[in-house]
Amino acid sequence: MDKLLVITNLPDRESAEKLAALLVEQRLAACVNILAPCSSVYRWQGGIQHDEEHPLLIKTVRDRYAELEASICAN
Repeated sequence: MDKLLVITNLPDRESAEKLAALLVEQRLAACVNILAPCSSVYRWQGGIQHDEEHPLLIKTVRDRYAELEASICAN
């Protein structure tokens, strides 16, 4: 099995913890690390945004990636 490390960000700690628990409960991730908040600067809808985000490091396998991506997008 090919192992993957998937990185995504959420806007607050509460949503990060909820998504992490859901992914582990669904067996789509073996482990999820919720990192300390960080400052993100990005272009969105023609402007520059400055926001705080909570990065998640999601450990999974290639066979589960499609389901993992769908669950992240749905939640």
